[in-house]
Amino acid sequence: MKKVVLLMLGLALSLMACTSSQSANEAGELRTIKLPMGYIPNIQYAPFYVAVDKGYFAEEGIQIEFDYSFETDGMKLVGAGELPFAVASGEQVLLARSQGLPVVYTFAWYQQFPISVVAKPELNINEPADLRGKKIGLPGLFGANYIGAEALLFSAGVDPSEVTFDAIGFNQVESFATGTSDIVVVYTANEPIVLRAQGLELTELRVSDHAQLIANGIVASEMVIADEPELVSDMARAFSRGLADTIANPDEAYEISLKFVENLKDQDKAVQMQVLNTSIEFWTADRLGFSDSQAWENMNDLLVKMALIPEPIDLSKAFTNEFIP
Repeated sequence: MKKVVLLMLGLALSLMACTSSQSANEAGELRTIKLPMGYIPNIQYAPFYVAVDKGYFAEEGIQIEFDYSFETDGMKLVGAGELPFAVASGEQVLLARSQGLPVVYTFAWYQQFPISVVAKPELNINEPADLRGKKIGLPGLFGANYIGAEALLFSAGVDPSEVTFDAIGFNQVESFATGTSDIVVVYTANEPIVLRAQGLELTELRVSDHAQLIANGIVASEMVIADEPELVSDMARAFSRGLADTIANPDEAYEISLKFVENLKDQDKAVQMQVLNTSIEFWTADRLGFSDSQAWENMNDLLVKMALIPEPIDLSKAFTNEFIP
């Protein structure tokens, strides 16, 4: 009988320890996670802001520290185990894995690739094939803009050698507005909206209308997934709640974003709401966070065709839907 009592006491103490740990988290002892964002504070990060403001991350024992610095290489830091997570696009995961970095895409934030090509109406660029022989301005031969432009060309059987890529830096709006560039590659939920708000006419080709590619999401390392799977689930669950709330109530998300984006209140609210609502088009899905395997296959094939990776990446290790709420 004494052994039974001792056993029960041991179980009770164990349960009390678990409860105490949970209570400590509820009392505010949060784990700070520095999260590379890849861009400046922006309304397009509203789901993160909502999840922070409503305490969804805190409920999971997480405190997010946003890292907006351009020089931060999130993939390398995550792959080296220096940071647990980063926000990155699908092609960055495949490029990183081709270099031996053990990074894994764990939550699909964007369900469609958010890149467009915009052109002056008089050029009659109505389909990707019309880009043949044209000069196209883009930040450079890197990143999502470059990936999206080439995907658009390949969708119409246009060889990249049949166009001229002009590296203009991140000046697409100014370059288009001043007539320096008649065709530019842009983020769908940003530059086209800004240009139209300035009264400029344009035609737009969305990459998502012609190619299914994996886009932005949350990336973790193989080490974190193996050693702290609960943390990966917590991160996905908290962000998923913020994403769902943003999709359901954009007006509320805008008001919350004012607390996180310093100059947002100084910008045209109608334009910013259009940016947010257009972004929501790319986030919405039947199951938030779910990665589409065909989109990964398409991205894999595209990067090989572009000679950015020597051979297809093993996709079974590149992404997982295991942690989707």
